[in-house]
Amino acid sequence: MSHTDSAQTSFVALGVPAVLAESLTKRGIESAFPIQQATLADTLSGRDVLGRGRTGSGKTLAFALPLVARLGGLVDGARRGKARPGAPRGLVLAPTRELANQILETVEPLARIAGLGVMTIFGGVNQSGQVRRLRQGIEIVVATPGRLEDLIKQGHLSLDAIEITILDEADHMADLGFLPGVTRILAATPAGGQRMLFSATLDAGVDKLVKRFLSRPLVHSVDTESSPVAAMTHHALLVADATQKRKVVQVLASGTGRRLLFTRTKHQARKLARELTAEGTPAVELHGNLSQNARERGLKAFADGQVRVLVATDIAARGIHVDDIELVVHVDPPAEHKAYLHRSGRTARAGHAGDVVTLVLPEQRRDFQALTRAAKISVTPTPVSPSDSRLRDLAGPAAALVDPDQAGPAAARRGESSAPQSGGGRPNRQRRGAQPSVGGGRPRGQARGTQPGSGTQRAASGSASTSRKSGRSQAPQRAGSSGGVAAFSRQGARRGGSRRAA
Repeated sequence: MSHTDSAQTSFVALGVPAVLAESLTKRGIESAFPIQQATLADTLSGRDVLGRGRTGSGKTLAFALPLVARLGGLVDGARRGKARPGAPRGLVLAPTRELANQILETVEPLARIAGLGVMTIFGGVNQSGQVRRLRQGIEIVVATPGRLEDLIKQGHLSLDAIEITILDEADHMADLGFLPGVTRILAATPAGGQRMLFSATLDAGVDKLVKRFLSRPLVHSVDTESSPVAAMTHHALLVADATQKRKVVQVLASGTGRRLLFTRTKHQARKLARELTAEGTPAVELHGNLSQNARERGLKAFADGQVRVLVATDIAARGIHVDDIELVVHVDPPAEHKAYLHRSGRTARAGHAGDVVTLVLPEQRRDFQALTRAAKISVTPTPVSPSDSRLRDLAGPAAALVDPDQAGPAAARRGESSAPQSGGGRPNRQRRGAQPSVGGGRPRGQARGTQPGSGTQRAASGSASTSRKSGRSQAPQRAGSSGGVAAFSRQGARRGGSRRAA
């Protein structure tokens, strides 16, 4: 994925060590985004920085490069050193496990070049592996606040050697109630270290952190959180009732490209994903009730193109980057405008185009109009029915229907438990008779054997379908048939919405 900014600026020109810039070039990243252009000269020199850029603006690479360059001794004034057991030299704090893993994917290739070790620390998995790696001496830790504090209290980890501390998505940490823990963590790091804070929005809670912990920070604001993305097109569809809404969702989910569907609650995400799979559109679910193994398995299936539809709560609104998501659907409008902007930011990233669709029930219309005003988005709800040709234009060509038993092991299925297991546990039990196949569907009226397109794949994966189970019934019918997607939307229609954590 190449960076294509109007003012092309090379990383070397910004002071990035040539060995790191060469690594980026090999990955197709040849010029810097605005947030990187604005901050790199300062962060590479060791200054504290407050960086603000909209979702998808390249903030992760903006802090990953100085983190590795300085700890690896690749720039003037920085020293290279080996971490003591249990005493990392660099710390990145992130609000969610998914974002921590995404940050790791960016930092790890750079750290490897500089001879630095990097690891993640988060809950939902057994801590023994994390403790074992810490004892080996790891230079960079990417962590969520809860598990990090647990390991500190148990004596497995000390922050007294931290030289660089980075907070990513600090405003989301504030929204989730993490600021007390973040404050304790920052207070445990040496006062003279470099600190960087990157976020899409900077609220009052975040401002307190800046004033207390950043020393004479340089502030760089590149695009506000409400800056319009030229390649993003917003649509608001007014649906008459929950019955019409569930049929509209089926059509929007039925296309051949990647699409991300957002619901208000964990229950709704689980139910919708499983009903879409049962109707012939394989979908994976992502929410806080899943074990870490299940979350990673579902995200990988979505990123690799094994499954085209991801149904998620706001847990996926921040930090989850999957290439070529062409459509984001707010099945339930979010409660506030920041969530709308972050959800929508999963598409139209890095110069690519994308559509954002919000489904609005009559009783939600006033709240939605207030939300769009706060987000500075100009869009008017337009009445639509399941048979409207505009839906097919938004969804694109219909993908082949897939028998639920041929939908692949990561697809959500009825009857499976999604409750997280202690210590990470074993993956959720697969439905009896399910085949480890990906694809497996066929277009209406055509012979078996063709597999629908799944977009550009980020990683190589086995895509050959295994032989089908003989004697299966015909593939499920799409929207409008009996037994369509059940009414999952009423809970999200309440004024103000649910505030339960995702």
